[in-house]
Amino acid sequence: MVIEERRGDVLLLTMNRVERHNALNAALNHWLGDAVRRADSEGAKVIVLTGAGPKSFCAGGDMLEMSGVEANATPLPPADERANASDELSRTPLPVIAAINGYCYGGGARLAIACDIRLASETATFRLPGAEYGLVVGAATLPRLVGTSKAKEWIYTARKFEAAEALASGLLSSLHAPEELLPAALEMAELIASHSQESVRESKRVIDLATLSDEAQAAEVEANSRLRGSDAQTARFRDATRRVTGR
Repeated sequence: MVIEERRGDVLLLTMNRVERHNALNAALNHWLGDAVRRADSEGAKVIVLTGAGPKSFCAGGDMLEMSGVEANATPLPPADERANASDELSRTPLPVIAAINGYCYGGGARLAIACDIRLASETATFRLPGAEYGLVVGAATLPRLVGTSKAKEWIYTARKFEAAEALASGLLSSLHAPEELLPAALEMAELIASHSQESVRESKRVIDLATLSDEAQAAEVEANSRLRGSDAQTARFRDATRRVTGR
């Protein structure tokens, strides 16, 4: 599910469900979160996150599993003991670079937003489909990156947008040819790892204090707890699942 590769002080994490465009099922979500959670204690100084294959960073939540069409078949800890990838990315004191190599939708976009720096392939595409599915995705964290108007546009419309628009809006730091993306992310990670780690960590902590709202993040969690599983939300999600998967 997750390929972990140490390159000196840099930990490269690759989401590896190519057959599902690296969609987040329960197992991938847990094992990615677990890898992020362990990274600091295992000596990594910077994390680079990417997706396996040429098409996808992460296409979002696994709709077949989430809609109940398929069940998780991978042994996992009890639900209350599992790691959550987005939460662990938000909590880690390590700097995290996302190398976005393709589809970056829904839960995948949420992962990318939780990273500190985002580089993308020129062929990457983005979408925040929460409003279509009856959920709130990215409302607490996207505005600090792109401003309220663009965040509201992308979240309210749930439309797909290209990498060039993401760069122009401030979601991305830079665009790269597909074959140059990962080397660029690793080069940046190695440069960050060469600096004072105490300074880098404290810089991350202060920037996050200045730009992130615990209250807003708690409100997004509360809103989704209320919305998820309602008749309207369930119907919307099942309809979307049929359109996307044919099942």
